[in-house]
Amino acid sequence: MTITAPAPVDLPVDTTQSTSPGPKGRRGLVMTFVLVVIALFWISPLALLVITAVRPLADFIGNGPLSWPDQLTWSNFKDAWDIGNFATTYKNSAILAAIKVPLGVLFSAMLGFALAKLRMRFRRTVMFTVFLGLTIPIYITIVPVFIMMRSLGATDSIFGLIGPYLAFGIPFEVLVLQSFFRQIPDEIIEAAKVDGAGDWRVFFTMILPLSVPALVTVAILDAVATWNEFLFALILLNSDAHKTIPVGLLNFQGQFANNNTGLAAGILIAVVPILIAYTLLQRWIVGGLTAGSLKG
Repeated sequence: MTITAPAPVDLPVDTTQSTSPGPKGRRGLVMTFVLVVIALFWISPLALLVITAVRPLADFIGNGPLSWPDQLTWSNFKDAWDIGNFATTYKNSAILAAIKVPLGVLFSAMLGFALAKLRMRFRRTVMFTVFLGLTIPIYITIVPVFIMMRSLGATDSIFGLIGPYLAFGIPFEVLVLQSFFRQIPDEIIEAAKVDGAGDWRVFFTMILPLSVPALVTVAILDAVATWNEFLFALILLNSDAHKTIPVGLLNFQGQFANNNTGLAAGILIAVVPILIAYTLLQRWIVGGLTAGSLKG
């Protein structure tokens, strides 16, 4: 018996089908375009700052701040390093951040753990008092803080800034860490206590290792806030040997009031460490801030 293959059938071609994107595709393109425009607008101040920092002052004055530079120069950075006294202010800001940030994160973690997991009297009152610090403007505390620091002999010292920085940094850090600690199951802590572990051992050997993303997030945000803090440093520091980077930028005023290109270069020098740290560790920041919500 001979088997014959069926003859091929010509299927009708749908000439009405279009290769253009559908409604969802068009909405996606529009959304992408809008986001690109918003991103360009958002990054425009930084781009303008970079362009200003690498152009001569005469070109900036002659052509205007929004024009494209006729020539580029790197001499603004050398001048800005000397005018801003960055050799000293960098060291002071680094020492301050190296001491204050670990202390702030440790104290906040201990307080956040106590408020989230320990049975203690007046816990709600303590929590309300701590979080009340988020609502107090820093400006109304300048005078009492200055009087307290002067009575303690802590003015004109970078170590005297640690106390006020801790007071204003801890409420936000406790808020973040306490929310993260509440997501840790109580059964883990209860099992450790059944095995004989105390609260301190539970905190240092279990809670802290489980909370690395949140701790890193808080440390990065705290380091940025400490590095950029200006008002307390301006009020409590007097001598050039103890000034921090934000206060050192004031050296571009006065006789250098028109040195806009030098000021732009100085600002870039000041923010470079924070930008590098933020770029390298941004995934930790996003992960730490969203970890609690994902687990909830």
